Amino acid sequence: MNIKSNGEIKLVGDAYPDSYSNGLTMIGSATKDHFKINESSYDRTTYKSDDGLTLIVNHVKSALSDATTVFTTFINNSGAPVTLEMMTSFLLPDIPCDKLYRIQSFWSAEGRVKCDTLASLNMEHAWNNRAYRVEKFGNLGSMPVRRYFPFVALEDSKTGTFTGVMLYAPSSWQIEVIVRKGDTATLAGGLADRDFGQWLKTVEPGESFTSPRAILASGKSLDEVCDKLVKAQNPKTSPVDNKMGIIFNEYCTTWGNPNIDNLKRLADKIADKGIQYLVMDSGWYSDCGNWWEYRGDWSINRKRFPNGLKELTDYIRSKGMIPGIWFELEVASPKAPIYEDEEMFVKKDGRPLTVGDVHFLDMENQRAREFLRKNVIDTLKNNGFGYIKVDYNDTMGAGCDGPDAPGENLRRKVLATEDFFKEMVKEIPELVIENCSSGGHRLEPSFMELSSQASFSDAHEIPSLPLIAANLHRVIRPEQSQIWAVMRPKDSDERMYYSLCATLLGRMGLSGDIYDLSEHQWDILDEGMVFYKESAHIIKDGHTTVNIADTLSYNEPTGSQLVIRETNEEVLLVYHRFADSSSLDEYLEKNDVKIAKYKEIQRFGVADKDFSAEAIRYRK
Repeated sequence: MNIKSNGEIKLVGDAYPDSYSNGLTMIGSATKDHFKINESSYDRTTYKSDDGLTLIVNHVKSALSDATTVFTTFINNSGAPVTLEMMTSFLLPDIPCDKLYRIQSFWSAEGRVKCDTLASLNMEHAWNNRAYRVEKFGNLGSMPVRRYFPFVALEDSKTGTFTGVMLYAPSSWQIEVIVRKGDTATLAGGLADRDFGQWLKTVEPGESFTSPRAILASGKSLDEVCDKLVKAQNPKTSPVDNKMGIIFNEYCTTWGNPNIDNLKRLADKIADKGIQYLVMDSGWYSDCGNWWEYRGDWSINRKRFPNGLKELTDYIRSKGMIPGIWFELEVASPKAPIYEDEEMFVKKDGRPLTVGDVHFLDMENQRAREFLRKNVIDTLKNNGFGYIKVDYNDTMGAGCDGPDAPGENLRRKVLATEDFFKEMVKEIPELVIENCSSGGHRLEPSFMELSSQASFSDAHEIPSLPLIAANLHRVIRPEQSQIWAVMRPKDSDERMYYSLCATLLGRMGLSGDIYDLSEHQWDILDEGMVFYKESAHIIKDGHTTVNIADTLSYNEPTGSQLVIRETNEEVLLVYHRFADSSSLDEYLEKNDVKIAKYKEIQRFGVADKDFSAEAIRYRK
């Protein structure tokens, strides 16, 4: 189904919409009355005003899925500057609907689906079909996935039709659901506006401004729409990272205290196990005590690596793996020498913007960029690293100082970060970038398209591990979603199956006390890695047809979770049991899921009690 978007802007000086909506929305302001459609096709709609202003809404059909990318361009060909205070990336009017779907996110609690009826939100139309009903949500700051993913879907229960949108939103964004008449809603979204995100943008004569992109799709279920939106994302995956390789990250092994001896010990232990990457996490730099106190001092810790980092990378490569390294490159902590160099940092109210005790590098500042070229890019190149984990552990908030309004200044800083991602790949074409922000705070399309992989969450050793991993199928590509299984010598068989089966919902990542595992535990881990590799093509190329869980709580989950992902020839089933759960056969029958018609070809795990798991691969 083709979805056609309109576009709208609000200019400073024009009247705001009435009917009690001022401060809730700028959709329907007097600015729209300036514009009339000049030309229209599915690919493009052009609006023009009598005084030389142009608004163009562009539609591009995805080559990857049944979805459409839309973006809006404003051109000022008048004789004077004009200032935008709202601009849509998409505007879908008159959608029949009665339910609203959002995807929530907090730290280590990413991906929960929230469904509300419009009636429960008090969004039924007014008796005179004039007064606005507005549900406006989004995010402010440089962690774009905090509270909500930049996603929305509307359902019309009468027809079983779903309409979904995902925004490319690396900084502040908003989505609005507006009801005025009948049982329909207008769906709009884009940059967080002046009311919501302190955003203004002055466009000089002869200049233009283009909104962030959005992806649109429709379907007969939420998961169908999400699959289309996710598959339309087009990540710039490293050429060495196209085979779903397994990652070992040592953070849950050394807890921020890596050194040459413990990493060589790790490399020896996992050599010849078919693991592609060994990633050194935080703590390798400065004269590091607590790793978080020295961010921004990227000098090599000579107590931990007396011969430098090249000794480490050469050793890892000699064991057949690609070496990786952690940076939180956009910030500086008080014990870093650059911390007092105020010119390098983002300002707010004329002083370095500080969250806790952390400053944020101004990624538009040339001295800051040169500092990162020397300390990040050169460190990668000179030492032979092929993988970088880019972490980011707090947010700049709603805005900062600069030539424009606070929200626009923030947007420019974050776009400069994305530009540095591109610069790293330009300098090191095979570099694998892992997008991490305290786990999942940057899991939105623009950052995902600049990365090969992403940290799915920081929920590494808690019961919600498989719940979050499954929920993220709706917003990022599973082949990019790095899910950790942390191994401990005390782990029971059930605990190992539970963790390892969760990695089958994305990219397998390993950590923990792997050198202390028993021979029996290694047998389970080896079996799990073999099963993962045999199933990787389904994870990468399939589509999720079943994604159900009984529980509401992430901390104390009950019931079970069933995820089924399919290609044309094969099926991967992953089943996790929580408290008060049932067997797989009982759960299949309860949910009317037919799987017996397929031929079982491989099985891993045993789901015979609460908090156990199993995975089965079938041939159709």
